[in-house]
Amino acid sequence: MASHPLSLSFLLLSFLISSVSSSSQPIIQLPTTTDQKSNVDDDLYCASWHLSVETNNAGSWKQIPIRCESFVQDYMTGPRYMSDSEIVANYSLAYASSVEIGRDGKDAWVFDIDETLLTNLPYYQAHGFGSEPFDENSWDVWVDLAEAPAIPASLKLYNELKQMGFKIFVLTGRSENQRNATGKNLLFAGYTDWERLILRGPSDDGTLATVYKSEKRSDLVNEGYRIHGSSGDQWSDLLGFAVAKRSFKLPNPMYYIS
Repeated sequence: MASHPLSLSFLLLSFLISSVSSSSQPIIQLPTTTDQKSNVDDDLYCASWHLSVETNNAGSWKQIPIRCESFVQDYMTGPRYMSDSEIVANYSLAYASSVEIGRDGKDAWVFDIDETLLTNLPYYQAHGFGSEPFDENSWDVWVDLAEAPAIPASLKLYNELKQMGFKIFVLTGRSENQRNATGKNLLFAGYTDWERLILRGPSDDGTLATVYKSEKRSDLVNEGYRIHGSSGDQWSDLLGFAVAKRSFKLPNPMYYIS
C-alpha cells in the first residue's frame, strides 16, 4: 500500500512530460524579430524616423526608407509641411523683432535656397520624394528651368526682414554656373533686393557643405557684418563656425546634405 502514492506521482509526471513533448508550441513563446517589425505601424515608424532626421539624431543618411515614401509624400503635399514652415517663420520673425538694428547697415540674415526659400517639390514628386538615389543630371535640368515656387512662409519672412533693415545674404550649395538660373528663379518666386547671392565657386568643389557655408559666413563676419539669424533646411546650413546668433531649421525629410 505504501507504494501507491509513488506510483501515482510517477504516472502524473509521465503524463505532463508526454503532453509537453507532443505540443507543437512551447509553453513560453518569445517574440521573433519578424513579429516585432510587423507589429510596428508604418506611419508610427515613419513619424519617429522623421523626428530623428529633423533633430539630426539620425546623422548622415542617403535615402528615405522605402516604407516611408507614402508618409513623406503625405507630409510634403499636405497641410502639415506648410504649417511646420509657418511655425519656423513665426519664431524667426519673433526673434528678429527683438534685434536692435544699427545704422551701419551691418545687421545680416543668411538664407539657404533649396527647401528654405524655394520648394523643389515638383522635382521630388517625380523622383519618389527622396526614395530614389540623387541624380545630378536631372537635378541640373530642373534648376535650369528656374520654376521652383517660393515657400510662402519664407517669402513673407524674407520681406519682413528687409523692411526691418536686415541685409539679406543668400548662401547656397548650388554651383556658380547656375547663378543666372538661380537668380532668375528667385525673382520668379518673388524674392528681390538681396545683398549678395553666394554660390559654390571652383575653389569650393569637394568641400563639405558645413565647411563651405561656415567659410562664407566667416567672410561676412570679417567684412563687419553681424549675422543675427540663419535659416536653412539642412543642419549643414546652420552648424560649423561663424554661426548666427540664432539659427532656424526648416523641415525637410526628403534628403540630407552633410
